[in-house]
Amino acid sequence: MGIEVNTVKAQKKQHVTIKGTKDGLTLYLDDECSYETLILELEEMLSSKQYVQENGPLIGVIVKSGRRLLTDDQEQTVKTVIRKKKTLFVETIESDVMTKAEAMKLKKETEVAKAARIVRSGQVLRAEGDLLLIGDVNPGGTVIANGSIYILGALRGTAHAGCSGNTRAIIAASVMAPAQLRIHESHSQSPERVREEEHGMECVYIDEEGQMKHDRLQNVMHIRPDLTTLEGGM
Repeated sequence: MGIEVNTVKAQKKQHVTIKGTKDGLTLYLDDECSYETLILELEEMLSSKQYVQENGPLIGVIVKSGRRLLTDDQEQTVKTVIRKKKTLFVETIESDVMTKAEAMKLKKETEVAKAARIVRSGQVLRAEGDLLLIGDVNPGGTVIANGSIYILGALRGTAHAGCSGNTRAIIAASVMAPAQLRIHESHSQSPERVREEEHGMECVYIDEEGQMKHDRLQNVMHIRPDLTTLEGGM
């Protein structure tokens, strides 16, 4: 009796996939194979794709490299290979991995800088992330932060929170009597306070309509619930 043997050819793993979207193309690069294999397969794929017309309109490509962090030279090679198709160009190359510089920048932007001092007239106190000041800001003094500003004292000078574009930032003070308040590009000039004691423990924020609003500090948990990072509680 004869024995029939069926040989199943192993399917080659695809290391480069491309998907069309309404805004252009998204190119997914495998993050486990070698970089050389990736480039060879990328060149092969782009040369065989019939929908890429040589004389058609320009199409933007978003490249996603997953957990592979490409060097500057490797990114340039990927861009060159894709640009050989005259109708394609790379918009961005995105990775799930942070560089050390990016990680340090994020750390600075999310940490709370603490200071115990009085910011006097003509002085400027800056912070990369949030700022916690234990002390007063005198008239003519300025505090600036990329994140939120919390003052355990009297704010009588100028406070500028979210200066790099963070519209979720807030300004809070034990005594709110500022010369000027700014959150990102929104600002307000405070009127003369008749009785400063009536304006203690306030916070300032930008609402959904883009307007700067004042509220009691006790309500900050409802205004910005994302400020709380500790779990549990009552």
